[in-house]
Amino acid sequence: MPTGGRPTLTQFLIEQRRRHPGATGDLNALVTDVSLACKAISRKVALGALAGTHGSAGSVNVQGEDQKPLDIESNELFLRSAEWDGHVAGMVSEEMDAPYVLPPQYPRGKYLLLFDPLDGSSNIDVNVSVGSIFSVLRAPTPGEDAKPEDFLQPGVEQVCAGYAIYGPSTMLVLTLGNGTHAFTLEPSLGEWVLSHRDLAIPQQTREFAINASNSRFWEPAVKRYVDECMAGSTGPRGVDFNMRWIASLVAETHRILMRGGVFMYPRDNKDPSKAGRLRLLYEASPIAMLVEQAGGRATTGHKRILDVAPEALHQRIGFIFGSAEEVARIERYHAEEPLDSFKSPLFGKRGLFATTL
Repeated sequence: MPTGGRPTLTQFLIEQRRRHPGATGDLNALVTDVSLACKAISRKVALGALAGTHGSAGSVNVQGEDQKPLDIESNELFLRSAEWDGHVAGMVSEEMDAPYVLPPQYPRGKYLLLFDPLDGSSNIDVNVSVGSIFSVLRAPTPGEDAKPEDFLQPGVEQVCAGYAIYGPSTMLVLTLGNGTHAFTLEPSLGEWVLSHRDLAIPQQTREFAINASNSRFWEPAVKRYVDECMAGSTGPRGVDFNMRWIASLVAETHRILMRGGVFMYPRDNKDPSKAGRLRLLYEASPIAMLVEQAGGRATTGHKRILDVAPEALHQRIGFIFGSAEEVARIERYHAEEPLDSFKSPLFGKRGLFATTL
């Protein structure tokens, strides 16, 4: 067998479909469409500056973020891959203000596709791993153009979620609601090959990821948690922790799925008008599904991410996920601490390691 006995993505999807005799195969076909877009994006990313995709596109997206040429091209690759074969009724993307309405000549399907076509694109110019994130929901009115409110479903309603990571190897990480599984792109065959079945996040960890430059804006519970980790073996936790920060959600998620850890991009008071930085529908919700299916935990700090009812297409939210015991501890700190009760000796007004307040 060319793949050394490992199933390809197509074989895996057929295997999953056989467990559900009533399945039509539409979801399998949509996942295949998405995987094709990810292959094409991977090729563009691998070419780097030779593809002419570095620098700014001279435009901003709906969040006011500077767009890279590859942001725009990746968005088009997702749209072109999924619009034509009658499996989706509409699509939402980080790079578009409103839902995408399919061209009139294409049939409308029974699923909704939501995606961040190129997460971490600010890292492209410095050759750090980037990725694509996607989520699939059922369309409330199959066969008809989706309305904006159709996409406002809590993450628990997802039927599929995944991401592709474009790193030293290109991988597709996927859940259909029965575990989280990783496929590696075999470049000589052009096939996704199952390389990691049933990923399991360790319940405990000594590694956390957070942007410490925002420490002065954090909620007290987050300050308390990071303070204890930074205190190491001489502090209340009694063990040394390592801190990581890549500034690429896909890369952070992949590390945690492979070896454990906790990721924090909490709500803070840097901009009180925003409930967080990451987008709920096409970043936090799909990552939360992948994490929970791998035995981890995902929360706002106050509430399970998958239970949050969306109010807007591009809604932002605080996001904490990873090893279950650590995330549960952070949730407990949020429940225990009044908002103004905790003062951290490590994160005083003078800087990251200040000893006076």
